[in-house]
Amino acid sequence: MNTYKYKKIDAFTSKNSLGNPAACIYLDTDQTLGDNEMLDIAKQHKGFVSEVIYCEHKEDSIFLTYYSSECEVDFCGHGTIACIYSLIKDTLDLWNQSEIEIQTNKKGKLTVYNRMLENDTVLISAPEPKYIGSDISREVIADNLGLTVDDLHLNHSIDLIDAGLRTLIVPLNELATEVSIFPDEQKLQSFCIQNEIDIILIFTKDTENPECIAHTRVFAPKFGYLEDPATGSGNSAFGYYMLKNKLWDGNDCIIEQGGENRVFNSIYLSMKDNKVLFGGSATIRIDGTYYY
Repeated sequence: MNTYKYKKIDAFTSKNSLGNPAACIYLDTDQTLGDNEMLDIAKQHKGFVSEVIYCEHKEDSIFLTYYSSECEVDFCGHGTIACIYSLIKDTLDLWNQSEIEIQTNKKGKLTVYNRMLENDTVLISAPEPKYIGSDISREVIADNLGLTVDDLHLNHSIDLIDAGLRTLIVPLNELATEVSIFPDEQKLQSFCIQNEIDIILIFTKDTENPECIAHTRVFAPKFGYLEDPATGSGNSAFGYYMLKNKLWDGNDCIIEQGGENRVFNSIYLSMKDNKVLFGGSATIRIDGTYYY
């Protein structure tokens, strides 16, 4: 049996919110885990965290790989926030760096912007967006979400954008509707797989906190759970959607995320060099050793 440095970290926490849980396994330079082993560990975490993040140091670079209980995930925004936030807290050299280059297994190099001293947050450049577009009818989308067509906002488009994960973005009219729905997980999973969708983000410009620019929820049944309570990749795609549709001017803003069964989480969006940055704070809940 081998031992690994291990932390359970909730990303995008704010005030009393619980954030989005991730398990981070930090591999020493002489430690390796194969694909099957990483998936097996992630399966052991089903129902405890959304994803497991494996962090290695390769050629003087931080290298991240992401797994849900179902499969390897191309990119995990909240897991990246959780892992890098903890590394900066623990590493004096990183604490003193304003920008940190990281490498991801599927999406290449990304930049982390260290704002720990200013507001206890880290921001990460989203992967380059792909504007895919969607021709799925409003009737089909509404049915799979457990909504009616009248619940969807007529003046905002439905779109499919990949900024780490292929994200179907669906506008709703009212906050009360958005926070109260809980779709059928199996039905929504089949819909996502059939249409090559990774996650579904629903949003409204109606917010509980007037300081927030929008309210979002993200459904991710493809990865073995219905809802992601706080999302980096989904809100990054939403940032590009808002820019495309002139709903955001690119200045620093906050997205509130979550259903009525939780305190809403906070996701920060910003822009640098024409790229959307996403980020937030994190809370370390467990710090110990993983035996495998």
